Amino acid sequence: MTPSLIDLNNVKKYYYMGDSIVKAVDGVSIKIEKGDFVAIMGPSGSGKSTLMNLVGSLDLASEGKIFLNKINIENLEESDLAQVRGKQIGFIFQSFNLIPNLTAMENIMLPMMFQGLDEFNREEKALELLKIVGLSDRADHYPNQLSGGQQQRVAIARALANDPQIILADEPTGNLDTKTGELVMKFLEDLNKKGKTIIMVTHDPLRAQKHARTIYWIKDGKVEKLTRKVKGTWKIIKSFSGD
Repeated sequence: MTPSLIDLNNVKKYYYMGDSIVKAVDGVSIKIEKGDFVAIMGPSGSGKSTLMNLVGSLDLASEGKIFLNKINIENLEESDLAQVRGKQIGFIFQSFNLIPNLTAMENIMLPMMFQGLDEFNREEKALELLKIVGLSDRADHYPNQLSGGQQQRVAIARALANDPQIILADEPTGNLDTKTGELVMKFLEDLNKKGKTIIMVTHDPLRAQKHARTIYWIKDGKVEKLTRKVKGTWKIIKSFSGD
């Protein structure tokens, strides 16, 4: 059996609004294996993006334990969490989150600067990544000079800047047309074939089942079921709905 890269043990994330409690994530336990392509699937408001933020150490859990490579990231100081995010995890967002006053190349170089890479190597790596995503001729373009698909490809290149082992993609095709969205998904599939662990948040079951190998189905902050593609056929591995 492939060892777990990410392990969530009874993780909860609650928000307190006056006398009310919003249970965004309510007792989730999941395991993600190294090299898998996982979709976290659920409707809007189901808690899937909150769950991704917890996995990516962008937020801390109210309760429970989150292990990355057997290290409980809930026990790390913020400075150590920042190092985990910078070195081990690459983020791709629906809204691209590119810095508007930086060129495509400068956006890609930025994460490398935070890791202390010298300027020559930052430039060399950024040009290499632009070539991989097919945008060598757009290095000096600003985000507002790029199409949505081009911006997302720059975001993918930026996510790869520090060669992370995990790519977290939150609705990566949500702002793209169908054709461009499929191009972005092809990039993610290719990265997965090269050994990257992909975790994609989506509300689109067709896209999840077409590209992922494992799907966690989330509703109201809880996992309803785990399905996995076995020899081309989707099978329910575990159902949690009987609780």
